[in-house]
Amino acid sequence: MNSIAEQIADFLKEYAPFNFLTFEELSNIATNIRVVNLEKNKSLFQINDALHDSFYVVAQGVINLSVIADAEETLLNKCGPGDIFGLRPFFAKNNYMMTAKAREESLVYAIPIATFRPFVANNSEVLNYLLESFAVNTRNPKDKENLIGKLISDNVFYSDQQSEMQYFQSLNYNTSPLVTNRRSSIKEVALLMTESLKDNAVVVENNWPIGIVTDCDMRSKVATGRYELHTPITSIMSSPVITVVENISLAEAQLVMLKNNVTHLCVTQDGTDKSAIKGIISEHDLIAAQANNAGVLIKEIKRAQNPKELKQIRNRVTDLIQSSISKNIPLSHVFNITSEINLAIIKRSVELSILDSGSPPARFAWLSIGSQGRKEQLLRTDQDSIIVFEDVSPEKYRDVKDYFVRLGKKTTATLEKIGFDYCPNGHMGSNILWCKSLTDWIKQYDNWMNTPGENSTDLSSIFFDYEITFGEQKIEDAISNTIFKNAKNNALFYDFLGNDALRKNSPLTFFKNFSLEEDGPNKDKFDIKTKALMPLIDGARLFTLSFEIRGINNTFQRFKQLSLTDPKHAEIYLNCAEAFLTLSKFRTLEGLKNDNDGQFINLEELSKIDREKLKNALAPMRDLEELIKSKFQLTQFS
Repeated sequence: MNSIAEQIADFLKEYAPFNFLTFEELSNIATNIRVVNLEKNKSLFQINDALHDSFYVVAQGVINLSVIADAEETLLNKCGPGDIFGLRPFFAKNNYMMTAKAREESLVYAIPIATFRPFVANNSEVLNYLLESFAVNTRNPKDKENLIGKLISDNVFYSDQQSEMQYFQSLNYNTSPLVTNRRSSIKEVALLMTESLKDNAVVVENNWPIGIVTDCDMRSKVATGRYELHTPITSIMSSPVITVVENISLAEAQLVMLKNNVTHLCVTQDGTDKSAIKGIISEHDLIAAQANNAGVLIKEIKRAQNPKELKQIRNRVTDLIQSSISKNIPLSHVFNITSEINLAIIKRSVELSILDSGSPPARFAWLSIGSQGRKEQLLRTDQDSIIVFEDVSPEKYRDVKDYFVRLGKKTTATLEKIGFDYCPNGHMGSNILWCKSLTDWIKQYDNWMNTPGENSTDLSSIFFDYEITFGEQKIEDAISNTIFKNAKNNALFYDFLGNDALRKNSPLTFFKNFSLEEDGPNKDKFDIKTKALMPLIDGARLFTLSFEIRGINNTFQRFKQLSLTDPKHAEIYLNCAEAFLTLSKFRTLEGLKNDNDGQFINLEELSKIDREKLKNALAPMRDLEELIKSKFQLTQFS
């Protein structure tokens, strides 16, 4: 091995995830690495550049990663020696979403993805490290656990995570395919397939694949009498075959199948049809690989006929959450998957109610509010919803409203059977107060926002966290327009909301101990929902409304967006984002352990390290509180 490659291998083995590989493996990688010299202020790639075939590790110097937001360049991260960046080509097919520029003269190692991918596929530590770090979209989450080396995601707005995750998921497929040659007859191949219980056979020449025959070909071309049994197999085979490399991932295999409209892929030694056949990937293999994957669960939900079937699917989601957390898959990703599944369940519940009640007499929208509206409902907490139907003539109003209240009652009853408790405060579409026409809802929001102190008894801030689950998008848009119109320069409204956000009891006492419940069934437990999560949720909502940030309801995503919109206070927002995930994880683990909503935590059961971690996660709340006080001169409702 040459001395430069040796030096590179020596350098890499000091940093994660390379420290999970053997020196031999590193040496193998190092021989393919390019060394890139960057002068000061020179860019390696910029936003919207086509993806490179490598990702990068800083060897010397500093690389700045930045994005353009609101016509301003915002620095996301600084990468020093050992930091990894430019991972996007590993996961996604679209262009770079940020710029990498040398802050000083720097040396960077370019590691070809084709060289590195097999080590990811075969090493779960490397896989988990990359998974966690890429999806968290911040500095390496394991920094605090003193792993050397940092990995920085270059994904700004992390969307479509389900498919991106599948770029890691390797596939099990048939590695001893049934092969035959071009001289065989249809009858010989049919007998061969029957004897070996295989639904396909590959036609080879010199062990190179030249065609494939499937059960479907036998049925559509032979059983129908179009071809005689003694005809050569080449007359019914599909040719040329679509070939792929051995270590292809689930997502890549899906893309290739879709693009070429085929149901089988031939795995060959070098991925071309000019090399030896190594296996066959069928559509069934992809389905098996996804059995507990969100996409499959959502398909099952769409076919479900009753609450019992939906409940069984929702029970499997709990397993999905548990296994995702145990694999250290970032909570922001788990939120996304679970909320999509919950959304599908609510949508199907509304559909089943409509099938039972008859067609709606007017267009409408079912909005999930509260935690599901924020895409934060991991555990089966209670349900919150509103129904908004389009304006109808006065003589029809009564009948139309009656229909939707009945629809609301049927749907909430179904959701209760699935395991989502009724809202104790009655914030549900089945309540005549929260089922009304668009004009009535607009009046309601006008009232709440322009005279907040006068009818605050029914003003719950959860009405500002909503997501359309079923129905007309235009109706949701009309509600959003009303809210943002009223929010503009509305000092009284922010005064009310700001005070409401600060009214929650402090999570720590004056002596920095946890503020525990003093009586009742949860005596001596810590109310993580009210004292820790709600102040962050309320704070994120308050700033999102004031900066007119539309379409982002999730607390974690709100804080991330706020750090770009208001860069002066970016550090506070990013600390709050991280704190929110840490606290949510504590609540989720508590809920999974006790099969409840995880609201009250028994601190006695936590390890000393976890208690410290929990206490640290409460620290950013003080800064958030100060920021609220300084931005919204809180007077009237204090």
